[in-house]
Amino acid sequence: MTKTYKMLIDGAWVAASDGGTFDTFNPATGAVWATAPEATAEDVDRAVRAAHRACYEGPWASMTPSARGQCLRRLGDLLAERSEGLGETETRDSGKMFKETRWQAKYISEFFHFYAGAADKISGETLPIDKPDMFVFTNREPLGVVAAVVPWNSQLFLTAVKIGPALAAGNTVVLKTSEHAPAAILEFGELLAEAGFPDGVVNIISGHGDPCGKALTSHPLVARISFTGGPGAARHVLMNSTQNFAQVSLELGGKSPFIVFEDADLESAVNGSVAGIFGASGQSCVAGSRLIVHEDVADEFLARLTAIARNIVIGDPMAEATQMGPLCTIGQIETIERELARAVAEGGTILCGGKRATAGPLFFEPTIIECPNADLKIVDTELFGPVLCVLRFSTEAEALALANASEHGLAAGIFTRDGARSLRMSRAVRAGIVWVNTYRAISPVAEFGGTKGSGYGRESGFQAVYDYTRPKTVWMNMSDAPIANPFQMR
Repeated sequence: MTKTYKMLIDGAWVAASDGGTFDTFNPATGAVWATAPEATAEDVDRAVRAAHRACYEGPWASMTPSARGQCLRRLGDLLAERSEGLGETETRDSGKMFKETRWQAKYISEFFHFYAGAADKISGETLPIDKPDMFVFTNREPLGVVAAVVPWNSQLFLTAVKIGPALAAGNTVVLKTSEHAPAAILEFGELLAEAGFPDGVVNIISGHGDPCGKALTSHPLVARISFTGGPGAARHVLMNSTQNFAQVSLELGGKSPFIVFEDADLESAVNGSVAGIFGASGQSCVAGSRLIVHEDVADEFLARLTAIARNIVIGDPMAEATQMGPLCTIGQIETIERELARAVAEGGTILCGGKRATAGPLFFEPTIIECPNADLKIVDTELFGPVLCVLRFSTEAEALALANASEHGLAAGIFTRDGARSLRMSRAVRAGIVWVNTYRAISPVAEFGGTKGSGYGRESGFQAVYDYTRPKTVWMNMSDAPIANPFQMR
């Protein structure tokens, strides 16, 4: 039976104003399993105006930072309690492994707990001003309405790192789900009232880029846009933001280098590479999809890696025994097939995989392709699937050059036992996140974000709270003397 979802606007669950809906598919079966509202521009306007009222007129505006923190803490508690159900919904809607979605839904409760504790730690400062009769200080104020746009992969995690700091700082939010897998976030919305958030503080809308996304990111009452997605959509977001001059942060994915030196612990590095590219079926912004391996250990490393890749269990993402599930959309499959064919024509050699798996139309085999040089298009094209491009190097300088020869700059992995080298490389690699002798680790304490074509701005960590505020400078004249000369600046 098909499940019908509604949007959350001003505390009420509503259908689209014109009754429009879109289908959402289970990637493991290819069958329609739910429908979601197709928000109109009018729906978006209602959601933004509800958030604006909540920010400046409703009870949220007068709540103390500690009270806001209590709402966030209760939300984290509820999320941990409901993680099984939310994880199951996310798996059914996106095809991600239930083992991962269940764990992620539970772990991100820690992010809401972190931001609950941060809510009453936001402070201004007293300025040592150069005028003896003035007392000057700053306050940190919320920006206003935040437009948070999340993709279908890791959607609950990306929701937490956007709305957690935004709410801790006193903002209100309009959260747009992905049109490919909106269900988990819509179900997450059911926890908000139970956690104590007043109506309108968080609104959740679903729909496509046009009109829903366009109306949201160009709305005149939106003060900040936090977007995670592809570079094409990001360009539209930036164009839309010229209508409201909203602050913008972008996280746009990458083609992250995974560098293995000759002195690396090969077992650890191989396992790290498997996690980096075949975990989540390669559908991760930080996927370690460019393996840069020293020529002295390349043959052994690739032999171990391909042996594991050939034996990865592909199938039902709900099954505990499954290690890799389907991709979310047919478009990903078609892009992978096209780029692999091009790479082979350019001289690449497929070491394993390279074709659709037999489990279903959206399953693709774990694939490793060795490239003769970095000029192949596939080397710097994000495929968002289980495809690893391999390059060999001989010197540290060559490894660094290969790592930085990319339009992306989100993450990087470095495997070496040489401490000095790990410090040199982590400093020189142009990426926002560098993992040394590990990969794909996260924490609410640690910031993440990219550079170059991977976007700008940071999420997670305490600094993210300040990114959702603006300083206000207050000048207080302590002198009883009247202003002597109105035409002279003081």
